[in-house]
Amino acid sequence: MIQWLNAFVPVFGLLALGAVLRRYLLPNDVVWAGMERLIFWVLLPCLVATALSGVDLGNLPVGGMAVAIWGALGFGTVAAVVLSRLLGEGHPAMTSVLQGGIRFNNLMGFAIAGAVWGQAGLALAAVATGLIVPVVQAISTIAFALGAEGRVRPWRLLRQVFANPLIIAVLVGFVLSALGGLPPGIGPMVRNLGQASVALGLLCVGAALTPQGLSARPLTQAATAMLKLVVMPAVTWMFCAAVGIGPMPTVIAVLFMALPTAATSYVMARAMGGDAPLMAAITTSEHALSLLTLPVWLFLLGRLL
Repeated sequence: MIQWLNAFVPVFGLLALGAVLRRYLLPNDVVWAGMERLIFWVLLPCLVATALSGVDLGNLPVGGMAVAIWGALGFGTVAAVVLSRLLGEGHPAMTSVLQGGIRFNNLMGFAIAGAVWGQAGLALAAVATGLIVPVVQAISTIAFALGAEGRVRPWRLLRQVFANPLIIAVLVGFVLSALGGLPPGIGPMVRNLGQASVALGLLCVGAALTPQGLSARPLTQAATAMLKLVVMPAVTWMFCAAVGIGPMPTVIAVLFMALPTAATSYVMARAMGGDAPLMAAITTSEHALSLLTLPVWLFLLGRLL
């Protein structure tokens, strides 16, 4: 019981604290925008690179996790498109359902994995992040591009994917692992930066959540949340079992696919012509519902170990 309290109370407590700080102490959007850039470009990449730099990648089932995660993402993409069409939504709303169905809040994943499974959980969490981010980034970019101009520019797409700091951090982490880890002096500094990413990141996510618009299109919100928080982790678990990647990698893969969508989904929807109000509502409702679904998934996954 203490282990689960240590995993979930800090995560959802920091989300709530972020919302309170945004409302009463730090209402200026510029403050939170600056923190989000710092986390995205510096702190979180340090966490990913550090987690990967100290592990023997030869002992990690990267190939099996890739098959399971990418298979689930392919399923989720098709399901999100079909679901939006069945609900009678247009292309902008479809992109919000898609982001709500396949994107993930990796900060919550790192916080839970580190609290419950320590360094081993963080290493596999970094692998899962490296496998999910480029695929989700590519799918989302293509979806927006098809709605905006009907064609996709491959070089622009590749540039957007590989310019992502998390992808760069994964590649750097792989290189550092092959070279024997972070050098003395630099290692502690990078680790301290990485550790700061989780607390600050969860505060920013909490500050970004808004209850406005939750009453709009409740069926679309509920269906998207069901896809992301229930169907996607179940499908991922099925793929993991089919591939046979073992208990611990299965736990991390399913955990990351059970996370609510990224708070930055709203920013992407607003910048690229999606349905930003619907995206904001989906982001908030999924985070609220994950308070119920994540403990259930962690209980079921814990039986594997």
